[in-house]
Amino acid sequence: MRKPTHDDAQLLLHLYEIRREEELRRARAWFLTDFKPAGWAEIKSRYLSHSDEDRYFRMTISYWELVGTLVNRGVLHADLFFDHTGEDIVTWDRCKMWVADARADIRPTYLYQFEKMVNDHVAFRARINAAYVAAAARASSAAAGGARAKRAAKR
Repeated sequence: MRKPTHDDAQLLLHLYEIRREEELRRARAWFLTDFKPAGWAEIKSRYLSHSDEDRYFRMTISYWELVGTLVNRGVLHADLFFDHTGEDIVTWDRCKMWVADARADIRPTYLYQFEKMVNDHVAFRARINAAYVAAAARASSAAAGGARAKRAAKR
């Protein structure tokens, strides 16, 4: 994989600025706290109604679909993005129960980029966490070995 560039950093900062925009911030907060649909049928009837909730729903999922597209297409360095946030994973967890019905109703690729990015992000986290644990275990083992050697040398 290529190394992150200054352009990647600039894009990441710009996406962060967009996330801080007041309306999107309200939308994301609503999506993560108040949005609790029973399924796609409820979303269609209740939330896709030109209300504030409709706007918040669409803003949140379209933001993450956009980010997913940028990450998946290599426009934004994936590891750089994955090191930065976890909100995409939490947000996707809210979508998993109804996305199959939405895809059957709208199109098979609805939120595909978002889902792919999150799956890659989860795999990245598993690799990074495993590498961190292994490195910590090696460091601990090396420190214990060094302490044993010092004790042996004193005898």
